[in-house]
Parts: sequence; structure tokens; C-alpha cells
Amino acid sequence: MVIEVIKSKLHRVTVTEANLNYIGSITIDEDLMDAVNIIEGEKVQIVNNNNGERLETYVIKGKRGSGSICLNGAAARKVQPGDIVIIMSYAQIDFEEAKSFKPWVAFPDTKTNKIIR
Repeated sequence: MVIEVIKSKLHRVTVTEANLNYIGSITIDEDLMDAVNIIEGEKVQIVNNNNGERLETYVIKGKRGSGSICLNGAAARKVQPGDIVIIMSYAQIDFEEAKSFKPWVAFPDTKTNKIIR
């Protein structure tokens, strides 16, 4: 049996930009992507702590070290700069492997989006 489990989580990052006139996706600082093992093009779920919105999109690389979290296209209507969001990705793995699987989780500083733990 294969089940879906959380693979990666950026817990409480601050949206730095919302760009309605972009084709789509979420731009994430490449340092943040590396911290939780997310790759460009990967599907992610975004949960907005400020308004309860949930959405799915794909990731594009942002400038390394910038702290950038930018929702693009239609997703920009569901967030405002300054909103706190959680970004998660999932993986399908074997049930027995899932019992011992440990996801990559990071807790950035919400003022700078730099990893603190």
C-alpha cells in the first residue's frame, strides 16, 4: 500500500509580495527551498494563517537570501503582503516506510523569512 505523507514544511513564513499579473505559482527564496528539500516545479499547498485560505500551486525559485515569498497570478487574490502562511509539500511512499519517515521542517523568522531552526 502507498499513502501520502507530508514531505516538506515551511512553518510560518511572511508573504513579501503578491503579483496578480504574473502567470502563476509561488516564488520562494532558494535558501528556504533548500532548507526543506523543495524543488522548482514541485506542487505545494499554501495555508494562509490570516484568512484561512488554502490553495495549491507550483514553486519557482526566488533570489537566494532574499527572504522572498511571492504569490503569483490568481493565488495573489488569496494573500496580502504581510500575511503569515505555511507552505507544505507531500509525497507518496510505502506504508511501512511512512511509519519511520521524517519530513523536512523549517521555522523561519517571520520578520526576515530566515531560518532560525
